[in-house]
Amino acid sequence: MTYRIGLTGGIGSGKSTVAALFAELGAAVIDTDLISHRLTAADGLAIPAIRAAFGDAFVNAEGALDRARMRELIFSAPPARLQLEGILHPMIRAEAKTEVEASATPYTVLVVPLLFEAQGYRDWLHRTVAVDCPESLQIARTMQRSHLDESAVRAIMAQQLGRQQRLKQADDIVSNDGDQAALPSQVRRLHEAYLLLAAGSD
Repeated sequence: MTYRIGLTGGIGSGKSTVAALFAELGAAVIDTDLISHRLTAADGLAIPAIRAAFGDAFVNAEGALDRARMRELIFSAPPARLQLEGILHPMIRAEAKTEVEASATPYTVLVVPLLFEAQGYRDWLHRTVAVDCPESLQIARTMQRSHLDESAVRAIMAQQLGRQQRLKQADDIVSNDGDQAALPSQVRRLHEAYLLLAAGSD
């Protein structure tokens, strides 16, 4: 069975960039954000439960989750976030585990933004890696990418584990502080280490 690596990081840290570098080196990469989008797309598996919990107003005309409306609700009523996570997280986790267990590569990278906050991943993963950068960079990148204002980005960050806590819990760290040229060598070192660990776990 494939060796299982959990990849995480705060919003705007560069998780997708690092995951793509692992993929270029031959690792299978499974992104739980993509699984979440499939579950909440038109007629996705999570839509009936979302409709039952929140009402028709949170499902758009196409039959998908109304993301903008849900985001507003989550920020104005924190219990709604826990309710949504209670629906989505078990479904995401089950789908992710199915995909990882079907992987034929020596190791598989599972991208989980809330890896240390969510239940059910840590005991199942062999190792974790956090993508790290200064909070000022997280904010700037997210504002540019998502066209959110600073207060909205900070509100999202406040719902995530703090930077120092994340670094303390991770087995490995990739620094993405703006020096893009340094990223590939960091990922390659980890790739070689994970290949050795995977070979030793057979």
